[in-house]
Amino acid sequence: MSSRLIIRGGTVVLPDEARTADLLLADGRIAAIATDGAREWARPEDRVLEAEGAYVLPGLVDIHCDTIEKEAEPRPNTLFPLAMAFLQFERKLAGHGITSMFHSLSLGVGLSLRGEHLVADMVETIHRCSQERAMIRHGVHLRYEVSHLTGFGLAERLIEQGMIDYLSLMDHAPGQGQYKRPGAFERYVMKNQGVDAEECARIIEELQERRRRIDWSKLHALTGKARRSGIAVASHDDDTVEQVNHSMALGAGVSEFPLNLETASYATNQGLQVCVGAPNIVRGGSHDHNLSALEAIRQGSAAIVCSDYHPASLLQAIFVLEREGVALADAVRMATLAPARALGRDGELGSLEPGKLADVLLVRKIGDCPVATHTIVNGTIVLATGDYTA
Repeated sequence: MSSRLIIRGGTVVLPDEARTADLLLADGRIAAIATDGAREWARPEDRVLEAEGAYVLPGLVDIHCDTIEKEAEPRPNTLFPLAMAFLQFERKLAGHGITSMFHSLSLGVGLSLRGEHLVADMVETIHRCSQERAMIRHGVHLRYEVSHLTGFGLAERLIEQGMIDYLSLMDHAPGQGQYKRPGAFERYVMKNQGVDAEECARIIEELQERRRRIDWSKLHALTGKARRSGIAVASHDDDTVEQVNHSMALGAGVSEFPLNLETASYATNQGLQVCVGAPNIVRGGSHDHNLSALEAIRQGSAAIVCSDYHPASLLQAIFVLEREGVALADAVRMATLAPARALGRDGELGSLEPGKLADVLLVRKIGDCPVATHTIVNGTIVLATGDYTA
C-alpha cells in the first residue's frame, strides 16, 4: 500500500486564506498543495480521502489544558492509574482534532493533583507512554505556583532532563487574580479538594505564610534556566499593568488569561502573546465574569486560543469566531500556528505548508457543530469516524 495520501477537494485553510485545494501527504510531511487544479503529482497507487464539503485544517495545537489532572483524579482522593488516564484521554483528544497537546500540570497549587511525587510521576508517564506509542503529539506544560517554596528542585530537574516544553508562573491566592472576589478562593478549594471550612482556613493561612517568603530571585533564575533551554515562559491571570511588567521582568513571553481588557491590551502592546480560553468563546463569556475572550480578539488584544479545561471547545471556538465575523484563516491560526509559534514549534507545526509535519484534520459540520471526521498525525490517519451529513 502506498504511504502517500491525497486529501482531495476540501476547503483547505491555509495560513492566510481558505480555498478549495488538494493536499499530498508523503513520508509524514505535507509534500504538496495544489490550489489551481493542477495535480501532476498524483499517482494511481495513492490513497485518496475525498474532502468535498469538508474543511481541511492543520491539527490543533493546545498549549494550556489541565484536563489530564481530572482524568487521573476525577474526584478528590479518587486517583486512577496514570497510564490508563493518559491512554484513554488521548483518544478523546484525537476526536476533538487536537494533534499536539501540551498537558498542563500544576506544581504546588494544591487545587489539583497533590504532591510533587504525583506531578513527577505524571510527567514521566506522559513521556514514557508517548514514546512507546501515541496517537497524537504530547508535551508538558508545567504550571509553577510561586508560593511553592520546595518545588524548585523538581522544576529544575525536569528542565535539565528535557521533560517539559512550557513553563508558566501562577499565584493562586485569595483576594487577587481570579480569586479577587470575596469567598471565591474558599468556594473553589472546598469544592475541588473536598475539605470543610475549617480545613480551608488552615490551607489559606499556610498559603499566605508561604507567599510572604517567596524568593523572587530564585524564580527569576528558574525562568532563566527554562529560556536558555528553549522553553517558553508564561504568566497567568495578570490583572494590572504593574503585574504585566512584573511578569515580563521574570521572562514571560505569553500572558495567559489576563483578567481585563486593559491588561490584555497592554500585554499585547508590550509584545506578549495573550492566550484566552476556548470555553470563554463558546459560552459567550468568562464563567468568572472576567475578560470576554471574543472582545479581546476583536480588539486585537489576544493572539492564542487554548482549550483551558474543556478540549471539545477548541475546534468549536474556531467556528464561533468565524460566525462572529473573524476570518476563518485568522480563527484557525489562533488555535494552530500562533500557539506553535509561542512555543518555538512553528517550523514544524501549526499550518498547512509544504515541508511541515502532516498533522491534518477533516472537519464537517452537523448543524452549527464542527466534528473532526478524520484526524491525521504524521501523515497517518489515527482516527476516522466516517462521514457526517448536516
